[in-house]
Amino acid sequence: MRRMLFRFLDAFVHFGRLRVIDAEGCVGSFGPGGTPAVTIRLHDPGVAWRLLSDPDLAVGEAYMDGTLTIEEGTLREFLDLCVGNAERLRENPAHRLRAALVKPLRRYRQYNPIRRARANVAHHYDLSGALYDLFLDRDRQYSCAYFADGNESLEAAQAKKKRHIAAKLLLEPGMTVLDIGCGWGGLALELARIERVDVTGITLSREQLKVAQARAAVAGLDRRVRFVLRDYREEQGTYDRVVSVGMFEHVGAAHFRTFFEALRRRLKPDGVALLHAIGRMEPPGGTNPWIEKYIFPGSYCPALSETLAAVEQAGLWVTDVEILRLHYAETLRHWLDRFQANRDKARAIYDERFCRMWEFYLAGCEMAFRGGPMMVFQIQLARRRDAVPLTRDYIADRERRYGTAEDVAA
Repeated sequence: MRRMLFRFLDAFVHFGRLRVIDAEGCVGSFGPGGTPAVTIRLHDPGVAWRLLSDPDLAVGEAYMDGTLTIEEGTLREFLDLCVGNAERLRENPAHRLRAALVKPLRRYRQYNPIRRARANVAHHYDLSGALYDLFLDRDRQYSCAYFADGNESLEAAQAKKKRHIAAKLLLEPGMTVLDIGCGWGGLALELARIERVDVTGITLSREQLKVAQARAAVAGLDRRVRFVLRDYREEQGTYDRVVSVGMFEHVGAAHFRTFFEALRRRLKPDGVALLHAIGRMEPPGGTNPWIEKYIFPGSYCPALSETLAAVEQAGLWVTDVEILRLHYAETLRHWLDRFQANRDKARAIYDERFCRMWEFYLAGCEMAFRGGPMMVFQIQLARRRDAVPLTRDYIADRERRYGTAEDVAA
């Protein structure tokens, strides 16, 4: 088995340097050298077979279980090496065969009727709130921040993200807004504060709902901002504006058209919507099996092509598209640094295996955005072609009106 694994790694690693110490102490070195330079140790003879049979799943599981440890380098560097060599893995005949066998199951795995969608959301978002306080900003923004300068603090970048979205929504006092997938309520409360709009936030997470409702009451905004436990397919009202941040990744490709048709029904004839979601710069594919099993069951980050196809089928105008390339890599860098600084507290809430899982999740996602095919898109939508101004100048104008980054963060 060692010979097969080392032969595979010799063909796989084409940049950087990877040293592997197997369970019997034998050492193999792979790659042309340079950075990243990483040494890993395999503590269980069975890991070699699992790495050969399904590396996308096995690497994360072995790291979680402690049967794969990093002797030289960091987790970031190890995953940088993995992501940087991933193209070679996709060219491997065994990987191609596995992908072909899994492809017919894609729509089933992403089939998310309301009951299943609620269970998937609970798996991740109903974890202890104390966990999220360890690595998120003070407002608990759990989506890509906006690094306009590149040197912002996490708090300032998240504040800029909210301001950027508000500007694209073209809000006016008294408007009604629907926030699909409202999280802990930070965006909804911010929109109500800066433009005195009425916001309805819907979520499938009971834990997020409790926090959001409590925050609205404390802020004295509970008359203008209300949060309810509801699926987007159950919503019946119509709104001047619709916004959805970090929720579309949980819809599933089988439901894209349903989502945009529901969004169209929720918009008033002159309404404007803003969708902020993780996507990929390559053709439609699948979800990493480790992420799907342990972090976000039922999730899928779509290609822009399949997203826009569903928008067209729903009869909506695309009035603006912005691609955020490295913004999420920087966001995840901050999250991982904060999590590792608070690792002892996280272990007290859960356990060591959970901490290793969470580190692998944050570091793996950072590398996927830094060196892989992942990105974030913001798509502005409308029912009418004249619902927004002719040029994009209004976005910067409104951002200036909302104040400096320091004002917004404060």
